Amino acid sequence: MSSQPQPYPLFFEANQGLLQDVLKNMSVAYNLDAAEVYQRLSAAIDQEKLTEINNRYYERQVDLWLCMLGGKPGEPSKPVAQPDKNDHRFQSAEWNELPYFDYIKQYYLVTSQWLMELVDSAKLDTQLKKKLRFVARQYIDAMSPANFPATNPEVLKLAAETKGESVNKGLKNLLEDLEKGHISMTDESAFQVGNNLAITSGQVVFENDLIQLIQYSPLAETVDQYPLLIVPPCINKYYVLDMRPENSFVRYAVEQGNNVFIISWRNIPPELGTLSWDDYLEQGVLKAFKVCLAIAGTKKLHALGFCVGGTLLACALAILRAKRRNPAASLTLLTTMLDFADTGEISVYVDSAYVQKIAAEIGNGGLVPGRDLALTFASLRANELVWYYIVNNYLKGRTPYPFDLLYWNGDSANLPGPMYVYYVRSMYLENNLKNPGKLTMCGVPIDLGKIDLPTYILAAKEDHIVPWKSAYATVPLLKGKIEFVLSASGHIAGVVNPPVKSKRSYWSAGANGADPEQWLAVAQLSQGSWWPHWIAWLKQKSNKRVPAPTRLGGAQYPAIEAAPGRYVKENCKIPESVQRAA
Repeated sequence: MSSQPQPYPLFFEANQGLLQDVLKNMSVAYNLDAAEVYQRLSAAIDQEKLTEINNRYYERQVDLWLCMLGGKPGEPSKPVAQPDKNDHRFQSAEWNELPYFDYIKQYYLVTSQWLMELVDSAKLDTQLKKKLRFVARQYIDAMSPANFPATNPEVLKLAAETKGESVNKGLKNLLEDLEKGHISMTDESAFQVGNNLAITSGQVVFENDLIQLIQYSPLAETVDQYPLLIVPPCINKYYVLDMRPENSFVRYAVEQGNNVFIISWRNIPPELGTLSWDDYLEQGVLKAFKVCLAIAGTKKLHALGFCVGGTLLACALAILRAKRRNPAASLTLLTTMLDFADTGEISVYVDSAYVQKIAAEIGNGGLVPGRDLALTFASLRANELVWYYIVNNYLKGRTPYPFDLLYWNGDSANLPGPMYVYYVRSMYLENNLKNPGKLTMCGVPIDLGKIDLPTYILAAKEDHIVPWKSAYATVPLLKGKIEFVLSASGHIAGVVNPPVKSKRSYWSAGANGADPEQWLAVAQLSQGSWWPHWIAWLKQKSNKRVPAPTRLGGAQYPAIEAAPGRYVKENCKIPESVQRAA
């Protein structure tokens, strides 16, 4: 017998600690145990309906027992419950061929259906039921038998085949991720920013405490007379738009003859934890406007914003219009919300109690950890973005496949407390941005209706962060001619869809009106990427070419360092002593 400590106790102890941490951050069950949740549900359901649901559940459990007892060894029985065809958790043969695991699987599915039926039958207001349904789904996903080694036949089989090596490797992966503070969704050793990600040639031409502004080297002899300023999300690093050359939106825009600038937002360190929403406008978007126009020597530019970057951009343009300035020739908004009436599943996290809590904790200073924000978004698709990797990495001991977008997704950025609290309260909770004059930013009232520009709005049909109908709600808020386009896929894949792969599709040329479904009913479906459609639209907004710049930056704003710059590489871990959002 070996005197070396065995990995199994360490594995289960570490795995249990990580699961508890994940569940805590995902707010599973809101600190309610299963018995209390059932008690509250029962009180909100008509007793006759409750009896009917429970009786049906008991009948299915009896059917499941009879199915198991009456089955012949080696022959699958007619199932009482089957997983969805897209459910990856139970696709291996062992879940169907081995009676014990087949029973566990079906028991789990039947119970899950029962719990969701209880929630759906509860007489609660719409928002509370939505929240309860989300909590129930989180609980169901967490309790899947696939998530535990003793009830996952694939895990046990692999451990036997590898003589325990998969367990050792899983423990190693788990301890490494505990040290890093996040679940690895890709082989992180395969990527390095500035080496094989974010490698489009350019220079940082301006920096302050909040941003670095990058100008890219031209790839054409002539460029559009107006430069293109890109405002990416500040919640993540900018290079989602400049991944590898073959899927870089930035490089594509440069190749098409644009003088491209992009903001690289700072990953906020503790000393900048008092920055406000106005700071992000003044020191970020508005400052970038000034620098771009000075370097290009023009009075106008094309402006593009992505997600919360689009929200900031629209606010900046509204500020400029209030000051009777109009430095933009066109506006592009990618998966952006300006009307927050329907924020999708993320709304389950945002209510008055949550906003009051974070306002008290970090409203005057502190940080929102990027790791927590990333986990919050991942929880909206927990099976795909959380539990799959826990099973793959820790229970099976495998290294996840190298995937650039998932590497970016794990490269999160911190936000300052006052900025975050203002954003969540004013937009998500109170939905004040759409109301003219309701909000004051940088000393002036905001009226989105004053933005009278040619505008290209892109939504993504399967977006769970910015629902496409919420993106469509921007149409009546802005003046000027609006081109609305709907891309297939989700929040990121719907945007990062290069033409070379000829994947996915998009809808365009619908009839703008109050009803998004009516727009979609008459829209034209086109195969492939929306990028060429956008470029064709953009080229119509200036119609003049000028010689490409022979140097980056200018006399007033000389080049500082090569792209991608220092800020995008910063990894600002938050000391335990620093106040942060829970």
